[in-house]
Amino acid sequence: MRHPVFLTLFAAAVGLSACDQSGEAEVERAMQAINVVDETNLNDVMLTVGDPDEAVRYFTNANANDPGRIDLQRGLAKSLIRAKRPTDGIAAWQAVVANEESNNTDRVDLADAFIRANQWDDAAATLNTIPPTYETFKRYRLEAMVADSRQQWDKADSFYETAVGLTTRPATVYNNWGFSKLSRGDYPAAERMFVDALRFNSNMFTAKNNLVLARGAQRNYTLPVVPMTQVERAQLMHTLALTAIKQNDITIGKSLLNDAINTHPQYFEEAVRALEALDNNAVN
Repeated sequence: MRHPVFLTLFAAAVGLSACDQSGEAEVERAMQAINVVDETNLNDVMLTVGDPDEAVRYFTNANANDPGRIDLQRGLAKSLIRAKRPTDGIAAWQAVVANEESNNTDRVDLADAFIRANQWDDAAATLNTIPPTYETFKRYRLEAMVADSRQQWDKADSFYETAVGLTTRPATVYNNWGFSKLSRGDYPAAERMFVDALRFNSNMFTAKNNLVLARGAQRNYTLPVVPMTQVERAQLMHTLALTAIKQNDITIGKSLLNDAINTHPQYFEEAVRALEALDNNAVN
């Protein structure tokens, strides 16, 4: 008569044990999900606001602990580019592209790394592996830069125009396009491009400086009417002065250097040195 009771108790114990194991498994799965969320958030932080060198160390360790994960490989490649290590970034992006889970976006990023390392032929070869149906802003911006490097001006203009149409923030594209026009000697077109760049981002000092270069190349030595700080005004006067001197407009150049020195709220060493060099040459 004891056997049925014993069997019932044994079955109950087994059932409780199974419940305990099932509960532990559910807890384990929940903890894994939390860890994945935490890791994803940390990865995102490292790729955006984290210190680039710290991000490189983080993703290097993460890749060593969990090799083959493409998200960690991408994190390392992006961090190396952010840390201004394009040569190492190329190797990292090549590892990403070699991963069977890679996509065309990764190939565009590899081409970008090649351009940062001044390896234009490799960048072009990489872009050529991407089907023409893959149309993104970054792809066409890089295509335009490669065409520029080869002085294929018509292709560059076409790619720049396409890139502008694929973004709501085209300031950098207009600035690159303007610099392309500047290098060709088409100064009026370059000036228009830099004005367009500032229309979309009035704080872009590079575009302001390039705009002054384009105007100075046309012997227009007045500052453009664009928003600028007092320091920026002094720096732009300095750029105009050097442009004037290069074109042998020495008197105008000296006047602009004096204005730059007087405008700058602090000691403007570069302008002072340039003015002293001019005076010394005049004496000699």
